[in-house]
Amino acid sequence: MVETKREIERKYEADADAGLSDLPDLTRVSGVSAVVDKGVAELDAIYYDTADQRLAAASLTLRRRTGGHDAGWHLKLPVSDGVRDEVHAPLSDTVPHAFTGLVRSRARDAELVPVVRLRSARDVRHLVDEAGGLLAEVSVDRVRAERLSGGHGTAEWTEIEVELADGGDPAFLDKVEKKLRKAGVSRSRSTSKLARALGETGRKPRTEAVVKAAPVTAGDHVLAYVRAQRDAIVELDPAVRRDVHDAVHGMRVATRRLRSTFRSYGNILDRTVTDPVQDELKWLAGELGIDRDREVLTERLTAALDDLPGTLLAGPVRGRLRAWAHARRSGSRRRLVAVLDGGRYLDLLVTLDALLATPPLRGAAADTTDKAITKALRKDFAKLSGLVEEAIGLASGETRDLAVHESRKKTKRTRYAAELATPVLGEPAKSLVRDMEALQSLLGEHQDSVMAREALRDLASQAHAAGENGFTYGVLYGREELRATYAEAALPETWQSIHNENTF
Repeated sequence: MVETKREIERKYEADADAGLSDLPDLTRVSGVSAVVDKGVAELDAIYYDTADQRLAAASLTLRRRTGGHDAGWHLKLPVSDGVRDEVHAPLSDTVPHAFTGLVRSRARDAELVPVVRLRSARDVRHLVDEAGGLLAEVSVDRVRAERLSGGHGTAEWTEIEVELADGGDPAFLDKVEKKLRKAGVSRSRSTSKLARALGETGRKPRTEAVVKAAPVTAGDHVLAYVRAQRDAIVELDPAVRRDVHDAVHGMRVATRRLRSTFRSYGNILDRTVTDPVQDELKWLAGELGIDRDREVLTERLTAALDDLPGTLLAGPVRGRLRAWAHARRSGSRRRLVAVLDGGRYLDLLVTLDALLATPPLRGAAADTTDKAITKALRKDFAKLSGLVEEAIGLASGETRDLAVHESRKKTKRTRYAAELATPVLGEPAKSLVRDMEALQSLLGEHQDSVMAREALRDLASQAHAAGENGFTYGVLYGREELRATYAEAALPETWQSIHNENTF
């Protein structure tokens, strides 16, 4: 069974001979009533990585540890400075399958091998409040590191860890740190024991935080944007697998931004090369959309039910909606994880790496003015104008619904093109981004209504087959029709305002 917890901790340097007795009296920290001795634990951990240390480069740590209260496999995923999600699995002889999936976007097909062994004597104290509740755990770790591959030798050091109790206020760590600093204890220069061990026993891991030169040419700006979206897909992969809120949406948006960039900036990147990549990104976005669309529809229909007076609720509508959502969710989740485990997805990541390593630049990529970027953005805005005006001129119905949907997709593309152009064009591009966000919201409300009505027809059909009252589904359907009508009525004025404000 795999479990996850949020870990908030800070590490401090300690002299080799320092012990917990040398620390200041932490009962003097505001809120601390007592410091409870929890004894010494002997920990033995083997850390795994690829031969070229891809996990360490991304600040991920994967280990198998015995000793202590949480023996087992641990995978630590960075969230922010000093904050990590720790995924735990029971002891086994090989890396758990769930963990190989969580690191796959980094490791790819490379084998995970033992790189470092860390043996630690951990002297633990608990900082507790008046009621005996845990505030934080303070430990003095005497560490011995042994390199197993990719280097040689050993290293020894002592460090202090302060880990916040589950649900604790991070500000409490500031109070503890203030007391430690007064005693001459400083923050550790290494982000983790593994990072320090790698640095002191052999080749340091390559870092992903490479300082890049500021973009100068049009090609530089486009590639910087492409790289950011590739990185987002890779970084969100573990969160998508863990079903973290909004992770699927974030990865889907990154795929859309990439597709839009390849299409919008075909004057800078050769489309004979990027079009096949677009096709694969469209496939991935579609697979991600199965899950995301389910989330959006469920939230919308649940909110619509909550907004209905009790007199308009007939039959087991909430129960049927929950069952409908759960059935869609479980199926889509299994399918999505299978996609991320598949060869086609891995090939796409490798292709994106290769495209960035050897970009298919066209002549306009060398432009150091705003000409090439402006030309691409102006072309997108002109296409959007034609689509929106066509939609406005159509009568309500299925044809108009499709035209509004196409306008919405083109709005997103223009928005992403403007995002990329912002470092080059400044305020005009920022203004266009804001306008596209507003237009996207309006058109999105219309499309969400179309999708909600399709779902309501499906639910009503199921209810009818089960002999249930279908009245409430009809009420919700009528309300959704009205919301679409409002969106259609607001479109002409909204578009006229946007068109007048932008000169692209």
